[in-house]
Amino acid sequence: MKKKEKLEKEIKEQELQEEVKDQKESTEAGDPVEEQEESVSKGVSLEKEVAELKEKYLRLYSDFENYRKRTAKERIELISTASEEVLRDLIPVVDDFERAFKANEKEEDPLKVYEGTRIVFEKFVKTLGSKGLKPMSDMVGKPFDADTQEAITQIPAPSEEMKGSVIDVIEKGYTLGDKVVRFAKVVTGA
Repeated sequence: MKKKEKLEKEIKEQELQEEVKDQKESTEAGDPVEEQEESVSKGVSLEKEVAELKEKYLRLYSDFENYRKRTAKERIELISTASEEVLRDLIPVVDDFERAFKANEKEEDPLKVYEGTRIVFEKFVKTLGSKGLKPMSDMVGKPFDADTQEAITQIPAPSEEMKGSVIDVIEKGYTLGDKVVRFAKVVTGA
């Protein structure tokens, strides 16, 4: 509102300056009565123009405020429901784990238990992959990359070409598209 008042004040000052200027020119130019009437009519037309501009400004300002509020509300809704699709796709994997636990209670063959758990794990990884989550791979033997890896420790390199390279991966890293979601924790050669 302060900006609005300031704008109105500036417009009024400009109008007054123009009227004074017009009056000076009219007194210098010719018939003062005729020129005063002309200057008054100009003043009235300027007041109308100012009123129109004020109304346009207020409408534009209120439209912008409504837009700002609407986009803020939409952004909040988007953030709160962004993970809904991922969670909906993970629920069947949770169901599979529950069924596997129930089946494992009765099963005595560890190979069958392992196979069942492996199938559920692969389904879980496939679901995450379909959402764009990809594990970082093929890091051992490659040069250390600080943009995608975090060096946990350094050990003496087994060979000269392994110096500054990744010797072992302690924890896999993951990317979502081009963004690193979790840095790979690695051991480097010194």
